[in-house]
Amino acid sequence: MLTDPADPRLLGAAIVLLTALAAALAWLLRRRAQQRRRMKALRDREERLMMALWATGEHYWEYDVVQDRLRLLQVEAGPRDRSDVMVERVFDPVRLLHPDDIEPARRQLQQHLDGIDRSFLAEARVLLDGPDPVWVRARGRVVRRDSSGRALRVAGTALDITDSRQADRDRRIASEVLHSMSEAVSVVDRDFHFVSVNPAFLRITGYEEQEAIGANADLLDSSQHDAAFYGHIRRQLIRHGRWSGEMWQRRKDGEEFLCSIEASLVSGGHENDVLYVTVLNDITRQKRAEQELRYLANFDTLTNLPNRALLSERLSRAIVRARRQGSRIAVLFLDLDRFKDINDSLGHAAGDRILRAAAKRLQDTVGQHHTVARLSGDEFTVVLENLETPEAAERTAREIIMAFEAPLLLDERQEIAISTSIGISLYPDHGHVPTALLKRADTAMYQAKAAGRRTFMRYDDAMDVATRQRATLSGALRKVLDRGELRLAFQPRLALADSRITGVEALLRWSSDEHGEIAPADFIPLAEESGLILEIGEWVLREACLTLRRWQQHGLGGLTVAVNVSVLQLLRGDFPGVVQRVLADVGLAPEALELELTESVLMANAEQTAAKLQAFRTLGVSLAIDDFGTGYSSLAYLKRLPITTIKIDKAFIDDLSHDPEDAAITSTVITMAHSLGLNVVAEGVETEAQLRFLSQHRCDEIQGFWLAQPLDPHACLAFIRNWTRAQDAGRRQMPSVSP
Repeated sequence: MLTDPADPRLLGAAIVLLTALAAALAWLLRRRAQQRRRMKALRDREERLMMALWATGEHYWEYDVVQDRLRLLQVEAGPRDRSDVMVERVFDPVRLLHPDDIEPARRQLQQHLDGIDRSFLAEARVLLDGPDPVWVRARGRVVRRDSSGRALRVAGTALDITDSRQADRDRRIASEVLHSMSEAVSVVDRDFHFVSVNPAFLRITGYEEQEAIGANADLLDSSQHDAAFYGHIRRQLIRHGRWSGEMWQRRKDGEEFLCSIEASLVSGGHENDVLYVTVLNDITRQKRAEQELRYLANFDTLTNLPNRALLSERLSRAIVRARRQGSRIAVLFLDLDRFKDINDSLGHAAGDRILRAAAKRLQDTVGQHHTVARLSGDEFTVVLENLETPEAAERTAREIIMAFEAPLLLDERQEIAISTSIGISLYPDHGHVPTALLKRADTAMYQAKAAGRRTFMRYDDAMDVATRQRATLSGALRKVLDRGELRLAFQPRLALADSRITGVEALLRWSSDEHGEIAPADFIPLAEESGLILEIGEWVLREACLTLRRWQQHGLGGLTVAVNVSVLQLLRGDFPGVVQRVLADVGLAPEALELELTESVLMANAEQTAAKLQAFRTLGVSLAIDDFGTGYSSLAYLKRLPITTIKIDKAFIDDLSHDPEDAAITSTVITMAHSLGLNVVAEGVETEAQLRFLSQHRCDEIQGFWLAQPLDPHACLAFIRNWTRAQDAGRRQMPSVSP
């Protein structure tokens, strides 16, 4: 049966169906719209996440606790025509992390999973794409758990901190270096107020940190510089951005110190953020050390006089000036006479005091406008400029010699008399360079010594010949004992009271096969300088004692033999032991030996010399002062010495009959010596007039050509026998004896 289209039931059903279809369609449309919105939201969130990760440079990661897998999301740049993309990568944590950081990272994660830490935080090195590990800081927390609460997934972000970590490391190193620096480092603002200081700054300046921070840099300004000086430096720093140099600064306690400064501009990010960093180093000690080194390089520390180096420099400049001006220069080379003997006798401390006193005496004599230098030992040099004539140099030399006539004052209680010998060379006469002038002045000085000391000599060409001869003699002297070239001559001594020969003086002679007869005045100083005098002196002592012992065996008794002793023998080694051994070997009684020492050595230090000489007196050996009257000493000193005899120098005897002063001195010496219980011997007696004077003034003994010249041992033995026979026979005339 056909249904009527107008059937209301059918129409209702259709309407319901259409409504249902429309509702379904609307639902579908809404659902699709929701999905589109959801997808859009997801895309937006992903884009925002990507933008956030891109902006912060961080990476999103998820860690699957169960599978031990790490999923890493990172933004990578897309192709040029496309935007950046999010890339997901999965890693095995063991392969991703640096081996040294695996365990620390796992401990940090476990503490979070166990609830000890609210979140996970770790810094570790990861191996991504390059060969070098990258430092990252990872943050995260648990985002999923199972029904029992066990963590299943941890998520978070990771940030590359390689650069910041290196920067932090650099800052820590810089801070540590700054704190450990020995230099004072400070930072000041544009108005030069302290902003920061390091510990060295506080140590060097003496200020506390709270005292320095905020204070102006003029806190350290020294009175060594005026305010304009510091103002100029700060303007230079502002204008050029840096300044370096040296200046004086002042500590908190007021002490001023010299420092080197390096100051530089450091700009901050802001235009007005201007800072200046200053590195300050205290160089006071360094400068003092440099000055001391310069002083040591140019001056003699004992006398404060210029040394050889500075002398050469000054002499070179003087030569240049003299050449330009056409003027003369004189070089005076000085040596203290017998200083070595005195130095050995008194000791080096006293020797140093002598040198200091001599240096002052010398500088005071020539004046501060002339260069006075100490070369070495007791050698000094004076440079005289703008001389009108060579005689002007000689006048100065004479003044120096006269200045040393007065004793040198070593201290409040001790004086020493010492003379000097001087050699003179002239520019341009004797040389055009410092070495030539010094060498020739030195040569002239040695000639002055050879002439008798306490004098000066000007160089001439003949002196070089003498110097070469001197060097030749010095070499030949080393062979004299081996060649048997030394011999002794003996000069008798006569007692005036009974005209009896009391003894002889042994005098050394040298007969060289190459050079002939050489005077003692020429070779004995060479022997002393070389030290050969010790060996030669022992030979003389033994030979003299042997000769006297032979005479005794030939029937001559009651005689003594006098032997001259060098100061080197007295002061070096065990000379008393040597004397004792020689006497024992020869079989000679100690009373038959007399040792003669020069006055200048004995009188230099009476107390010290007395202690040394007492050993001889203990042996029973007699002691005599030779050449008495030439050493500027006082007879009162004799009380301190175990002396038995004094020998008046020939210089006083020569003019006894013509010079009242020599006569007065000689008679006074005799009287004073007798008052001290000393025997007196007059040396160099040659005339009857001298003999009568000495006899009238009760001189004990004489020695000289009036009696006899120095004789060889056989001739001397014959002379003594003849004299003794003549005296025994009542004859008063001296037998005739050939020299």
